Amino acid sequence: MDASLEKIADPTLAEMGKNLKEAMKMLEDSQRRTEEENGKKLLSGDIPGPLQGSGQDMVSILQLVQNLMHGDEDEQPQSTRIQNIGEQGHISLLGHSLGAYISTLDKEKLRKLTTRILSDTTLWLCRIFRYENGCAYFHEEEREGLAKICRLAIHSRYEDFVVDGFNVLYNRKPVLYLSAAARPGLGQYLCNQDVAFLEKLIKDDIERGKLPLLLVANAGTAAVGHTDKIGRLKELCEQYGIWLHVEGVNLATLALGYVSSSVLAATKCDSMTLTPGPWLGLPAVPAVTLYKHDDPALTLVSGLTSNKPADKLRALPLWLSLQYLGLDGIVERIKHACQLSQRLQESLKKVNHIKILVEDELSSPVVVFRFFQELPGSDPGLNAIPAPSAAASAVGRERHSCDALNRWVRTCHVPVLLRLWL
Repeated sequence: MDASLEKIADPTLAEMGKNLKEAMKMLEDSQRRTEEENGKKLLSGDIPGPLQGSGQDMVSILQLVQNLMHGDEDEQPQSTRIQNIGEQGHISLLGHSLGAYISTLDKEKLRKLTTRILSDTTLWLCRIFRYENGCAYFHEEEREGLAKICRLAIHSRYEDFVVDGFNVLYNRKPVLYLSAAARPGLGQYLCNQDVAFLEKLIKDDIERGKLPLLLVANAGTAAVGHTDKIGRLKELCEQYGIWLHVEGVNLATLALGYVSSSVLAATKCDSMTLTPGPWLGLPAVPAVTLYKHDDPALTLVSGLTSNKPADKLRALPLWLSLQYLGLDGIVERIKHACQLSQRLQESLKKVNHIKILVEDELSSPVVVFRFFQELPGSDPGLNAIPAPSAAASAVGRERHSCDALNRWVRTCHVPVLLRLWL
């Protein structure tokens, strides 16, 4: 009891004073708490619910991730089958966690380790895919390597590009040549598989004051399974000083004992892009662009090399996975995919109404086919045909379906495609 209240002789007044004091204290405390809560609301008004408070426990976070993987987070998890990535997949995923941990090492240890990982992976890939004395650029997006190669080609052919930038391109515009079989998304400046016609276009561009800069050839495109005449294109590029870049799924067969001459010619190109992830069934591993160039300053300014340890650690998942599989495991996976493709092709040849579109590509892991039968008397120029009558037989309905699918494929200019990768 407060000393001032003890001096009051009347106990009733003293009790009233005590109650009043406690009531005022409760009101003041309540006001203070309200002000503190309002202050927190002002500070966290734009903060999403999961971030407010002292944070979520690990179980709740993982449960949220699971719900998002199987469906909406507000719904009950559905019974969805998750792809089994196998032990080799776990190795590549481990690389990402290890990369985060390794990045915390001191600078000297980090530099030595990242240099070792980068040099090992580069050497192994160059040996496996017969690209001797090459350098490697590891990238997440498949087309990023080609973009960097374009920059390197520009720096190599335009000496004043570093100083004057894109102004030097106005007087002599660079020209990029792409095969007609190029994958969607690259864009096509010139589109023709005729090498003689391509040479004529190059000569015309030179006469118009343009600079033939880079040619992108294909070794087994996913769209049509086509391999360009890379050997002849290399001769053409050497004659006119054009950078030759090759990409395509058939580059995987460079790891096999026997390689077709058309694909083997890719080992003489200036650069090539490999995608070991889909080829070997490895999740979350980077694509790789192998290239040959003697000027480290130009490769650095083009973004193909970097002094940042984090950039070098991109190769870590692939470094771990290649060691886990070994050469025998790598070759066996690619060989098995090619064998499955050949068996599929032989089986499709026995099926009526199906035509194999590409049969001259040896050991190709790509099979492209289409339906080809037309109904008797049907007009191939029409985009639709009448529906069959209710009394049509099952055979008639099947032929009608094949013909309708064939019309759709022909109209869209898209072949029916099946790729086999483990």
